Amino acid sequence: MPNVKLHQNGQVYEQEVAANSNLVVLAGIKKFPFPHLKYGCGMGKCTKCMVTVLSGGEALSEPNWKENKMLGDKLSDGCRLACQLYITEDIEIRQE
Repeated sequence: MPNVKLHQNGQVYEQEVAANSNLVVLAGIKKFPFPHLKYGCGMGKCTKCMVTVLSGGEALSEPNWKENKMLGDKLSDGCRLACQLYITEDIEIRQE
């Protein structure tokens, strides 16, 4: 099971999740143990769930058209939309 480490508001939260989990879906159904994961529409349209990938990004799929449209140049800074990611390997992320 992949391990997720989330840096947020000066805190670090860490938890294993089932393979192929989407963090926004888990947060929405209250199964994700990180209490303050910010998200909005869940469809890649609002960017509220934007995170910066600190490590483990090489295991993620390439940014899709929604991420390219909404994030643009921020992609090169390691930003991704959590609602568009499916976690298959350990990952460390930061959300402001």
